[in-house]
Amino acid sequence: MELYEAIKGRRSIRAYKTQDVPEETVKKLIEAASLAPSAGNIQPWLFVIVRKTDIKRKLAQAASQAFIEEAPVVIVVCANEKRAERGYGVRGKTLYCIQDTAAATQNILLTAHALGLGTCWIGAFSEEKVKAAINAPEEKRPVALIPAGYADETPAQRRRMPLSQIMHYESF
Repeated sequence: MELYEAIKGRRSIRAYKTQDVPEETVKKLIEAASLAPSAGNIQPWLFVIVRKTDIKRKLAQAASQAFIEEAPVVIVVCANEKRAERGYGVRGKTLYCIQDTAAATQNILLTAHALGLGTCWIGAFSEEKVKAAINAPEEKRPVALIPAGYADETPAQRRRMPLSQIMHYESF
């Protein structure tokens, strides 16, 4: 799949077939994530792969989104705040590690779509409940949940703001 086609065709999927996602496919997703840019090449990301129903249920409850439990696999994207802070101080901990994990998350979403999977980027959740569900140490901050599987729906493209409203030259 051509990159621009993947960007235009990707959708947030909230219904999945029961078909399992092979481990090799999951590894490709994480490899794509690991190729994302990061400030100072610190690579502050960590990925927890969740397949167990009881943990997926806890993640779904932490996000108040039941469909998460139905996905064959959920990837919890975490930021290693201490690693980022060692490189860039407070700005590394509070901004760069979030930007870096966001780039990694987008790589997962686009790669999944190119491989025929559906995903959904979830950022609204109780961090403490997610940390408890995956036994995350204090300095490992969950920043995204990505349920992934073979789509059981085909959502239409959502409206996007026109470029004339979001694009500026030289200044506002």
